[in-house]
Amino acid sequence: MPQHKSAAKRVRQDAKRRLRNRYHKVRVRTMIKDLQAETDPTLAQEKLNAIKAKLDRLAGSRVLHPNKAAHTKSQLERHVSSLV
Repeated sequence: MPQHKSAAKRVRQDAKRRLRNRYHKVRVRTMIKDLQAETDPTLAQEKLNAIKAKLDRLAGSRVLHPNKAAHTKSQLERHVSSLV
């Protein structure tokens, strides 16, 4: 248990941030599953663009490691290019 007010506040903030970060990570995973189930190349490209923007934002705020975001984008690009 925190002994100081600032430590208690930090615990509250961390809990809020953890929930927010988890929401965004799960949202990206769902978007990726939707993309992988897509068979139409044009719709897949649109979904890919949305995922790439989301990954870049999460990597910029350090919710995801930038290298993981880059790796994920690369793998998804390969998947979409194989649909054509």
